Amino acid sequence: MSGSFAPTVVMGSQHFERDFSNVSESEIVLAKITYLRYIALTLFYRYVGVWITSTTVKRLRFLAILLLVPGVASVIAGTASFEAQPSPTPADGNSRDLFYWETTYTFQSDFKESKLGDGDSLYNDFSYDHRFLITGKWYFRAGVEYERYDFSGTDNGLPDHLQAASAHLALEYVVKDFPGISIELDPGVYFQNNANWDSFDIPGKAFVTFPLQKDKIFAVVALGWGLYQDPPVAPGGGIIWLFSDKLRLQAVFPKPAIIYQPNNDWDFRVIGELNFTSFRTDDVVSPTEHKLDLHNAVVQYSEDRAGVQVGYSGFKPFKLIAGAGATVERNFDFFRANQSKRTDNPAPYVRVAAEVKF
Repeated sequence: MSGSFAPTVVMGSQHFERDFSNVSESEIVLAKITYLRYIALTLFYRYVGVWITSTTVKRLRFLAILLLVPGVASVIAGTASFEAQPSPTPADGNSRDLFYWETTYTFQSDFKESKLGDGDSLYNDFSYDHRFLITGKWYFRAGVEYERYDFSGTDNGLPDHLQAASAHLALEYVVKDFPGISIELDPGVYFQNNANWDSFDIPGKAFVTFPLQKDKIFAVVALGWGLYQDPPVAPGGGIIWLFSDKLRLQAVFPKPAIIYQPNNDWDFRVIGELNFTSFRTDDVVSPTEHKLDLHNAVVQYSEDRAGVQVGYSGFKPFKLIAGAGATVERNFDFFRANQSKRTDNPAPYVRVAAEVKF
């Protein structure tokens, strides 16, 4: 959540995209439809107050990482004398500790209203979760996440950054590391600078997977909600079509993908992303657009993307990810004030990310 359903089924790192490559088709069928009840929650309140504010420094570090990661992956893949050993996994095949890190940079594009000039965005996300076994394949998952958008470009009064610190509280039915049923709440503070009660939200999502055609086509029914999102409740889901052991279609909103996995180490994807997250802003004062002069307003920020992505997981328990494509549109939607500020043209984006599961 990145990253975020708002109306996304994701926020930041707990992506709604589900990879069924390592799940046997017969095991997926075991995920039965169950009646999901609303879970009581406790507040995890954490404020991350220290961040590097220099956009230039952040971009230089990001580009350095971008150049370094492919080189590291190449060395690992091409070194004949080194054989990465898989980390120990529990007997049930489900990892207990889950880490995710992502950095995505979208280059500059113009706003539709020319007086707002242009801008770019830098997205960073980190999350950690731990699964607690309840019984059988049912788990309670708890974790934390911090995500942040930084913006630069024309001084038009729009926020120069947005951030969130949240908890993850989820009940899941998991088969070989992949949930077939899940209900999750992400209570936390979603804010610009002031982490207070006005910035507290409880976004959530729920989904269930069930077969339409045995061992071939599966349906995903999903729902996402949040106090500060528009609309407050939004549907999601889609279908998963297994063409073969190596090729599948995951036409699941909000992160559809076509996935080709030639072996256990590599996967290649053509992806789409619809990312939405709502934040409480501070004072918004625009020198060029006085309709944006708002106090303590809620903004629903979104980035819609299309691109390609490659993942390498031969260095267990790590998976290295690189991607690129186009951010079709970015939108600052102050929906309660009926003000929506969109970009006018697509802009290229680049991404590096890493997953660790053990």
